[in-house]
Amino acid sequence: MRGYLPGEQLNDPDIIKLNTNENPYPPSPRVFEAVQAALTGDRLRKYPQPMGDTFRQAASEVLGVSPDSILIGNGSDDILTILTRTFVPEGGRMAALTPSYILYQSLAEIQGASFETVPFQPDWSVPTPWPLKDTHLTFLANPNSPSGTVLRLADVRTLAGQVPGMFVLDEAYADFAEDDGLALLPELPNLIVTRTFSKFYALAGIRFGIAIAAPAIIRELAKVKDTYNCDVLSLAAATAAIQDQGYYAGLRSKILATRGRLGVALAKLGFQVTPSQTNFVWCQRADRPVQPIYEALKARKILVRYMNYAGYGDGLRITVGTPAEIESLLVAMRAVI
Repeated sequence: MRGYLPGEQLNDPDIIKLNTNENPYPPSPRVFEAVQAALTGDRLRKYPQPMGDTFRQAASEVLGVSPDSILIGNGSDDILTILTRTFVPEGGRMAALTPSYILYQSLAEIQGASFETVPFQPDWSVPTPWPLKDTHLTFLANPNSPSGTVLRLADVRTLAGQVPGMFVLDEAYADFAEDDGLALLPELPNLIVTRTFSKFYALAGIRFGIAIAAPAIIRELAKVKDTYNCDVLSLAAATAAIQDQGYYAGLRSKILATRGRLGVALAKLGFQVTPSQTNFVWCQRADRPVQPIYEALKARKILVRYMNYAGYGDGLRITVGTPAEIESLLVAMRAVI
């Protein structure tokens, strides 16, 4: 197998890093306080809570679900792995929309399962009726990457009702969108919602993610996960982060404002910009390939993500950085173009 190829992580402090959709701002001050507290006394000598009960209680109050509806993971990729191991037998079938998160295919290959893709429509909607049968697990990234687009909840509800097997709503970027799918959980017994703390909560270096589903499903997933898959520091950081919603609401406002300015500026430079509900922008050009632009930016120590999908052409996925980082990007863009 080829294996999943993550975005470049260059060890250079002068790099402007706009390629892996990290939050450009630091996490809540409460996170640093919580991690520092966890480093004192005998906290590191003892095992962490296997199910993260303290975190689950804090998260349940924010998300409006019961603590028993939450499973913790070492990043949302760990959650996706647990879901695959739980529901997909060797020789089983998995499915996802395309273009989307390419890790889904890697998970299928690791599991010895076949992987089917269904192309998005030209307007990034889902074809109806759903064309696949007899799948064990289907993924929908919503909002989607690389497009930054989002399906309406009514469309998600319809799709979940048509999909055979379990349906995973991967909401890595939902905190930047106008809506999310948690309200659908009571009416869709095959639905599992996943979230990451790497984007909105600025904890990509900590590694923490969750699944949200009916308690009966969570109990089965808990049988498959590693016993202590989240350490003391990640649990402390995630708990402090989710309890400081006021701080993150401020970050969200700044990121969305910068996202709007970035989209307008890219359009003026001749890019076709897909309206985004994430912390990144997907842009393409009709007049030229964009890989040379990516290479020229990299030479100027500005990293963006270059992607090329069969049938969709190539494009640049650009993380929304700070206003200063985006201004540096645009100055370089103007020089390159």
